[in-house]
Amino acid sequence: MTHPAAPHITVGFKDATPLLNDPSALRAQAERDGYLFFKQFLPKADVHTLRREFLQLLRRHGWLRTDVDLDAALVDEAAVADLVSWGGTGISEAAYRELQHSALFHRFQHHPSLIRIYQTLFDAAVLPHPRTIARVMVPCPSFRPTPMHQDFIHIQGTKQVWTCWLPVGDVPRSLGGLTVLHGSHRLGVLTVRHAEGAGNLETNLCDTDLPWIEHDYEMGDVLTFHSCLLHKSLPNQHPGVVRLSCDYRYQPAHQDIEARSLQPHMQVATWDTLYRDWQDPTYQYYWERAPLTLSPWDESLHWQKERICN
Repeated sequence: MTHPAAPHITVGFKDATPLLNDPSALRAQAERDGYLFFKQFLPKADVHTLRREFLQLLRRHGWLRTDVDLDAALVDEAAVADLVSWGGTGISEAAYRELQHSALFHRFQHHPSLIRIYQTLFDAAVLPHPRTIARVMVPCPSFRPTPMHQDFIHIQGTKQVWTCWLPVGDVPRSLGGLTVLHGSHRLGVLTVRHAEGAGNLETNLCDTDLPWIEHDYEMGDVLTFHSCLLHKSLPNQHPGVVRLSCDYRYQPAHQDIEARSLQPHMQVATWDTLYRDWQDPTYQYYWERAPLTLSPWDESLHWQKERICN
């Protein structure tokens, strides 16, 4: 019996920040690798403010220890024993709905430093997807790492959607950081099978010599990648510590978008409900001012499970 070869794993991304001053080189690297990494790119104070908002929500729900500093993000193991991670979010449905009301969480994807990345990458007007995703991964019995997948299966629209994976705090590999398969966006859209974890689908990947890239993320780091790049989360080896991250997505404004990307994540509520207590309307319904081209959802693409590796 033959066994698949052990995956080729390397550690550490090369910082692409200097390439923002050389757009042609930035785009060439993005096309070749399928991802870009920007070290300590966002002000730590800005990310820390978002982190505190997430952790305060967890404390209100009673899942964090109160005898240590909030930033330690240490769980109360007894309190999380019955917690069920809703839809791979890492927290309950009620808590995730509360988080989605946060103006700061939604506004953060419009951070000028993030917009600069995508304006340079696309050389075009940028459309941030209003469907913003938070992963507030409280270790609990129902927790499962996000399986290997391509975002395109879940997003559709143009393939030129790039996900910004933003660690909201330090996320070393041992805490369950994100790992990407270098250059895998060039494999095209691959078939899937059911799996536990966020998205509930895992990509069928035949043997490949492409390397997995892992990284010990620090607060302020930014990783962004093409919608067809294979990626997954590593297991959290610190069962008492919460792992926090955000998924923000961007595309050239003139390219197709699928209508679900314009809705709140998991359809937790209507936009009117989520916006109810916002003091500043600047980022409410901003996409309605863009000349959108909608493309239909292809359900057969989402469930193309027949063709697998031989």
